Amino acid sequence: MIDLYKYGWNRKLDLLKQNSSYKALAHGRISVEHRTCYDVISGNGLFQCELTGNMMFGKSDSELPCTGDWVLFQPYDGNKGIIVDMLPRERTLYRKKNGTAAGKQVIASYVDKAFIVQSLDDNFNVRRIERFIVQLLDENIDPVLILNKSDLNFDRKKTDEALEHIVSRIPVFFTSIHRTETIAQLRKSVSEGETIVIVGSSGVGKSSLVNALCEKSVLLTSDISQSTGKGRHTSTRREMVLMNSSGVLIDTPGIREFGLTVDDPYSLAEMLDISIYAETCRFKNCTHTNEPGCAVLEAVNNGQLDIKVYESYLKLKREAWHFSASEHEKRKKDKSLSKLVDEVKKQKENF
Repeated sequence: MIDLYKYGWNRKLDLLKQNSSYKALAHGRISVEHRTCYDVISGNGLFQCELTGNMMFGKSDSELPCTGDWVLFQPYDGNKGIIVDMLPRERTLYRKKNGTAAGKQVIASYVDKAFIVQSLDDNFNVRRIERFIVQLLDENIDPVLILNKSDLNFDRKKTDEALEHIVSRIPVFFTSIHRTETIAQLRKSVSEGETIVIVGSSGVGKSSLVNALCEKSVLLTSDISQSTGKGRHTSTRREMVLMNSSGVLIDTPGIREFGLTVDDPYSLAEMLDISIYAETCRFKNCTHTNEPGCAVLEAVNNGQLDIKVYESYLKLKREAWHFSASEHEKRKKDKSLSKLVDEVKKQKENF
């Protein structure tokens, strides 16, 4: 028997299951997404499950099960099953789907923390860190910054200065798989039953970090490229693994672009530590761009607020506004289409 409480099962999830029409069926958590099926961890072991036709064709891509979701399924033929229902999601990490104005791509669900992994070489990018933090806080997921490969030569003072506005808001760890004490310190920050998603670019050492935290090889890793001196991309899917006597880790493929799906652009000021200045602006609806009496602009001009942080705020706000407006328009179209379908159905019934 597998103890699902170690995988995050709790009393609240049990109550949600009791509200399902399929409460008599087995429940489990999706550990891996494949092209046409899912690996589901249940109390009776690992099952390879497919979706019912209603779920497969009746839901949008972002509504389909993802790694971390809790599902109800009908077992058959030993270790196979059919997923018939999914418990309501919480703390779900999304990113904007490439090539769309408002489409979402789901990365993982029921996430408690996210390890934002960057390596201390030319991968280090504060603006990318800010982008992840904004999205995570919007989803009520606690961000943790992991600066990996700390055994490399890097300018610690310059790094600390670049992160000055971040370290006061979230935990920061300097790690290296070649320095076991740094991994042990990070491991202590994970509690039993917690779910942590690992996000970052390719080659920053995410899979190696997961293996080090689990104290065994659970994920494939690649050697350093001789031509670039960087780690090669390893993960090709989102995969969940259990730490020894601790929490759950979800490794993800390297993310090149991470578009925001934030619905409330005004929340960015608080997330980027600008709200302390914004509160004293002359006008309540100040956009912090050209208004008289803007305390944010004054803070930039007198050096209290880093101009790069301010420019990042403006860029992310524009992106959030664009997504929010596009999402609102998409919902309007969906609502109109749904209304039209209902009217056609009524007309058919009258004939």
